Amino acid sequence: MSWQTYVDDHLMVDLAGGGKLSSAAIYGQDGGCWAQSANFPALEADQAKILVSGFSDPGSVAAGGIRIGDKKFISIGGVPGECLRGRKGASGCCIKKTNTAMVIGIYDEGVQGGDCNLIVENLGDYLIGQNI
Repeated sequence: MSWQTYVDDHLMVDLAGGGKLSSAAIYGQDGGCWAQSANFPALEADQAKILVSGFSDPGSVAAGGIRIGDKKFISIGGVPGECLRGRKGASGCCIKKTNTAMVIGIYDEGVQGGDCNLIVENLGDYLIGQNI
């Protein structure tokens, strides 16, 4: 299965509470894009580096927020070592760390943050199980 298929068929789908993610992607922890939805804001290499450090040191993203391309979210926690979560108004994001990658989901108004977290983290857990 291609990486794009994971994004298209496992992230950009109808969510349990209604709606869909506005954009999603899978990036390597080195900042390289593996696959992304058409409207995903380009994650810059330095942004990827900050996100990766945020998994082990949540304080590193708490001060400056979670930045994904031109979007900025306030860090609202997550699970240290596993995932980061952010919000800005009715929008938000979830970033799940795998062994070598990051699964990223962004949602807008009309989508529940918990639905985004569930779909992103479930795919991340599956990829971890596959040693990816």
